[in-house]
Amino acid sequence: MTAQTRIANPATTIVDLTIEGMTCASCSGRVERALRGVAGVATASVNLAAETAQITGSGIAAATLIAAVQKAGYDAHDRKTLSSADEATRHAADARHEWVQLGIAAALTTPLVLSMIASLAGFAMALPGWAALALATPVQFWTGARFYRASYKALRAGAATMDVLVALGTSAAYGMSLYLLVRSWLIGGTPALYFDSSAIVITLILFGKILESRAKRQTGAALQALTALRPDRATLRLPDGSEREVSVARIALGNLVVTKPGERIAVDGIVRAGESSADESMLTGESVPVRKSPGATVTGGAINGDGLLLIETTAIGAETTLARIVRLVETAQAAKAPIQKLVDRVAAIFVPAVLVVALITLLGWWLANGQLEHAILSAVAVLVIACPCALGLATPTAVMAGTGVAATQGILIKDAETLERARLVDTVAFDKTGTLTEGQPTVIALDAAPDSDPATVLRLAAALQRASEHPLAKAVLARNEGNPTQTATSVQALPGRGIEGVVDGQYLALGSDRLCRDLNAAPGALTARAQALEQQGRTVSWLIDQGDATQQRAPHVLGLIGFGDAVKASAPSAVASLRARGIRVVLLTGDNQGSATIAASKLGITEIMAEILPAQKANAIGKLRHEGRIVAMVGDGVNDAPALAAADLGIAMATGSDIAMHSAGITLMRGDPALVAAALDISRRTFGKIKQGLFWAFFFNVIGIPLAAFGLLSPVIAGAAMAFSSVTVVSNALLLRRWRPAAKHP
Repeated sequence: MTAQTRIANPATTIVDLTIEGMTCASCSGRVERALRGVAGVATASVNLAAETAQITGSGIAAATLIAAVQKAGYDAHDRKTLSSADEATRHAADARHEWVQLGIAAALTTPLVLSMIASLAGFAMALPGWAALALATPVQFWTGARFYRASYKALRAGAATMDVLVALGTSAAYGMSLYLLVRSWLIGGTPALYFDSSAIVITLILFGKILESRAKRQTGAALQALTALRPDRATLRLPDGSEREVSVARIALGNLVVTKPGERIAVDGIVRAGESSADESMLTGESVPVRKSPGATVTGGAINGDGLLLIETTAIGAETTLARIVRLVETAQAAKAPIQKLVDRVAAIFVPAVLVVALITLLGWWLANGQLEHAILSAVAVLVIACPCALGLATPTAVMAGTGVAATQGILIKDAETLERARLVDTVAFDKTGTLTEGQPTVIALDAAPDSDPATVLRLAAALQRASEHPLAKAVLARNEGNPTQTATSVQALPGRGIEGVVDGQYLALGSDRLCRDLNAAPGALTARAQALEQQGRTVSWLIDQGDATQQRAPHVLGLIGFGDAVKASAPSAVASLRARGIRVVLLTGDNQGSATIAASKLGITEIMAEILPAQKANAIGKLRHEGRIVAMVGDGVNDAPALAAADLGIAMATGSDIAMHSAGITLMRGDPALVAAALDISRRTFGKIKQGLFWAFFFNVIGIPLAAFGLLSPVIAGAAMAFSSVTVVSNALLLRRWRPAAKHP
């Protein structure tokens, strides 16, 4: 996949690198330390599973960072210069080379294995020493050359890694066998040779690494699938009406793109002509195709259905929805979960500690029984089984698999820290409008004060709402459609209360009961009507003439507008699902108490805070946290941004405002509240896989190292166990790819 150098802000540069040659947690830790040592680097995060590094800082250059990685003993490439095809070709070539090496190593090792099995079964079928030497030498120094090269680079950089353990262990077994064989040629005798052990260990480890690499690539399959959604070419409608197929990179904002039935939509845009449906399942997780007609928005990467669409381009390149999704998933997979930091600290001292244990094992057995051969084999077994591959893979593979499958279901997780935090959530606070309701209110009541009339109320309200994106504003404009709309001046949003501006010289305001009280504008004759609407669960907005600066005309109500907004079909079951998990559910809304109470009763929510401002929502979140609660806030509007930021976990609906999504740790690509429970579920399952992976990684080492040290484990069994541990950890993480949200509404 291709990732570009991105500018987070004018002072910060983000560089993505591909790292080659890492084999264990010690490797990723050393690369990280090397990158952090470069002047100007603020943060560096290395992902062993993805073989990538993400570096942020000021005044940093990719070339300087690559040089630092190479000095540490590894290779690196700027991912901006690599295309998806380049990386795929490189991975394919590496895989072919490894399989060829494995095939040759297996062919050379098989006679040694058969001879060993025959000897254990009591048959005198041992290979001649010279034959065993001839078979084992290519495996040791050709197949095993990768371990020697990596060990040299690591030791030159003053570090010890898995490769050092493998090279040291197999060399000891091979060297001891060679010594015994030569001595037998010189002084006679029949030596006990262990060429089979060194060859089998190298072959098994190589086989394990191939399986591990294949599994690691599968953990990133979801991201690769998202990246593959980008079409390379599109049909451009030219000004003269002709059409031409061009590269997507040549399309500019405002260009008209023709999308034929069955084609993948190439750009984000607005349908200008045509009727069709679009399959957006890979982007939003919604399996039902969405109807598209003139005026509807479409997203690049979706598949056009049975109609021809003419689309005006509104976003290109890195600003498209698909590009932002890919970037968000990449960032989440590159970042480290907090638990990984503990693993990194353990890995930093693990290999040196193993070398000490192996030395103690060697000296202990030699001093205890005087048998140097047994002492060396026991030490070799310690070195081989202790390779910390599984330890380094447990967290990143689970994070990659979890964030990847979540993205395919329409759940975008900002980073690994968010993923880890989400599992602890015990309280969910919901905004109402647009989150639990459809967010498409309609005007169902329009009443004027005695000194006004409904037509005037609608005309003035529409003038104020003309530039607003609020759902209530759209409802007003829809009701006024077909009538002339005036232009208001000095328009200003009043967060959580409404909007104000000047129309025809009148200083007007339109908003909630709170705004009415703040302006001391009594509802008067409309009081009873407003109460009746609120008891029906309607939202009421007041149009207020704010008077003038001389106070010759006091603020007074001109009329009211009542809005109806249906509860989302999936909302009651979404709330029930959360409550079934033991999660406390709270409703926070700026709407009136009556409307909030009616909606809450339909949803099954008993805790309500109504008529609150955005800052008060954030304060309410703070109070819940002060009680010791781990709080998730779910919202979709600009007014929800403070509360999203104040919560332990912010969850934003992508159907809402951009600022809400920027404030959130999780973004739901479709406005389905059922995805809230799904997001918490995938976080818990992912963290569960992390814990399982770490358990198995430590289990193999905690059990295997003592067994090897006490001489109860041969190098061959140790090699098989080490390879098996890595494959087990990665394969277990891959089970996350089968996850699907539990709740689906019709």
